[in-house]
Order: sequence, then structure tokens, then C-alpha cells
Amino acid sequence: MPLDAPQDVSFSRRAMKAELLDAETELRLAYAWRDERDEAALHRLITAYMRLAISMASKFRRYGAPMNDLIQEAGLGLMKAADKFDPDRGVRFSTYAVWWIKASIQDYVMRNWSMVRTGSTSSQKALFFNLRRVQAQIEREAAQQGIKLDQHQMRQMVSTEIGVPLHDVEMMEGRLSGSDFSLNATQSSDEEGREWIEALEDDSAQAAELVEDDHDTAQLRGWLLHALNDLNERERFIVRERKLRDTPRTLEDLGQELGLSKERVRQLEAAAFGKMRRSLEQQTPEVHQFLQ
Repeated sequence: MPLDAPQDVSFSRRAMKAELLDAETELRLAYAWRDERDEAALHRLITAYMRLAISMASKFRRYGAPMNDLIQEAGLGLMKAADKFDPDRGVRFSTYAVWWIKASIQDYVMRNWSMVRTGSTSSQKALFFNLRRVQAQIEREAAQQGIKLDQHQMRQMVSTEIGVPLHDVEMMEGRLSGSDFSLNATQSSDEEGREWIEALEDDSAQAAELVEDDHDTAQLRGWLLHALNDLNERERFIVRERKLRDTPRTLEDLGQELGLSKERVRQLEAAAFGKMRRSLEQQTPEVHQFLQ
């Protein structure tokens, strides 16, 4: 019964008709898989408890996920449990597998609940699956006592009941309060209405900014060319190789080509930059903003 087969009613029926393993047989299969990596034993163990995975998957249908996908995730959790199960601990495989199956399904539901990540910590997961239930329970108990709770009191009581921070309760309430909407949806029922995406601010540079940037770039390029022309040929070569190449050359590499020591090349580079700075400062006071 492959786990990647179409998950339909017939699959569920076959799973429900699978053999029931007694404790001795289950233990023997678990040892065969752990010690000998016997795939036949693993297949028999997984097949026998697929009914447990399907049963647990059905409890999460209210979250809107396709049942086939839930069963698939439950099966993956079951396989993880089989791979990590230690028969020496004296625990039944079904008891151990419940946690892995539930964790796998919960992770899937939370990943697919919204395009925005719903949560990843244990407290956020506990809130996601228990918030509405605990809120309803607290409301019933308060109504029985004739007490009316405001939102802050409700959140504090939920925080205490589930054992999670108050700010996590507030965050999860916000995330569960609405669903995802397309930015291409119209803002009104009118088909000719403006789409929500049209209301987003354009973060790209505006025309005026582009013109200013182009002007500043051209001006700076002219200043630098003038400053480079004030250098001798060797200084220009060092500046070009050290600063104007996509992959700058090292002082040692330039020293070998020029027949100089690495320290001497560094001194020539520093002197060239000093000349360029003085040349730029003499050209216009505006250049100071680019040299800071």
C-alpha cells in the first residue's frame, strides 16, 4: 500500500481492513527494521497502523486542508515514527507514533493556513490549535457565573490556561481574524473599481530622483577623471588596478609586476589618493560631500 498512491475512499477502506498487530508481532517487526533494515517488516508495520494515521488526519479536516493531503502528511509522520522507534523502551509503537503523526499534520496545516507564516514556536502552535476552543470554554464558564469579560481579561485568561506569553495570544488572534486576499481584488463590488494593488505606495525612484542621480553621477565621474589626469602613469596604473577593476589586484601582485616591494606599492597608492583628494578639493567645494 504505497503512501504516494491516490488517497481516496478505497485507500481508506483498505487501510481499515489491514491486520491488527499484537504486541509480540509488533515488537518483532520493529526489531527487524531497526537492526536489519528489513523493508518488508517496515511495510507491514506502516500498513497495520495506517488506520491510526487516517483517523488522526480526519480530526484536522475543519482547518480546510484537503483530506488526501492530510492523510499523506499523517503517513509521513508514521514513517518518521517507525524510523525513530526504539523497541527496547517497552512502549507500544502506536503510542509512540501518535506524537509524530500529530506533529506532521499540524506542521502541514500551519504551513498552508496562510501565505503569511502563522507561527513556528511551540507556544504559537499550541495557540493555533487551541485558541478558539479555550476562548469558548472561558466564555461559557464566565456566562455561568454572570461575569462579562473584556478582550484584555479574555487574553490574560487564555494566556494562563494555555501557558503561553500574552503577546503571543494577541499576535495569534490577529493572524486568525482574517484570511488572505488577492491584491488584484477590487475595493468595491463594482467590477470597474480600483484594485487594492493600485493603493500600494511605489517604492521605486521617481523621475526627479533619477535625473538628480544621473546628474550627480556624471559630475562625479568628471571630477574623478580630472583627478586621475593629475597623476603620473605609474600612479594611475596602481589606482586603476587596485580600485577600478571588478577583481582588485593585491599589493604583492602589483609589486611583482612593477619590480617593487609590497610596502612601496602601498606607499605609492596612498600618495596617489592624497593627490586625487587635493585635486578634487581644488575643483569645487561641492566635492566635500562625496569625500566624507
